[in-house]
Amino acid sequence: MSLRLYALDGCPYCENVSDALDEAGVAYETEWVDALHSDRDEVKRVSGQRGVPVLIDEERGVTMSESANILEYVERSLA
Repeated sequence: MSLRLYALDGCPYCENVSDALDEAGVAYETEWVDALHSDRDEVKRVSGQRGVPVLIDEERGVTMSESANILEYVERSLA
């Protein structure tokens, strides 16, 4: 799987990104993260910060956070 979304269950920003990926018909894997920022070591390792959502596009070598940026990327590059 070349797309991975780090998300928190119930996070509206994560849901917006997930919905955009679904609407674009893009296959992706969701990595559910812990609610505590201090327990998000994997997110920090891949993105340099602990916030979600984070999208990893291995095929294109892209790692990004901030839902607005991700939504733009999905629309521009993946849809």
